[in-house]
Amino acid sequence: MPKNSLPLRYGARRVPGTGSGMGEGPFLRQTRPADLSQGLRVREATALEGDVTQAKLEIIPCELADANEFVHRTHRHHGKVAGHKFSVAVVDESGQIRGVAIVGRPVARRLDDGWTLEVNRVATDGCPNACSALYGAARRACFALGYKKLITYTLPSEGGGSLRAAGWRLIGEAGGGSWNCKTRPRVDKAPTQVKLRWEVP
Repeated sequence: MPKNSLPLRYGARRVPGTGSGMGEGPFLRQTRPADLSQGLRVREATALEGDVTQAKLEIIPCELADANEFVHRTHRHHGKVAGHKFSVAVVDESGQIRGVAIVGRPVARRLDDGWTLEVNRVATDGCPNACSALYGAARRACFALGYKKLITYTLPSEGGGSLRAAGWRLIGEAGGGSWNCKTRPRVDKAPTQVKLRWEVP
């Protein structure tokens, strides 16, 4: 494989054209969602110099496999998910993926009414405004598909500024506790404290 080439699953983007085949080079733009180290080094150096440039961001579709890989590499306390309804990514002007959002059915059974979706994962590489862009895109896509409510959860230690900026509202405390029990032993892989639930009307 050529040095500057990437597998399609790592963010190859279709650009409008007349071709229909997935392998038609002129109609694909390559991005590097997993190549975080260079971008992080650049931003760290820029921050030390006191000159942080605001990136121009764009929302694009994202396959679950690619979103899960990004979450695996960057999320602080959650891992991959088994399924989704849809996923989106946010890219900068160079086409590099700076964050992803995975949207699926609510984890809580009583909220899984067929009209509600949940943002199960949001992960970014620290790019300013990437979280707000992803939460806003998830909201628009959810309602465009006909769903009536979109929810998500954060830890109390997380500020929620990105959610507020995207039009979400805090509902209150929810959940908490361990899934481990005598009849079904499990290993908790996520924080077990009480969480905060957010919704968009």
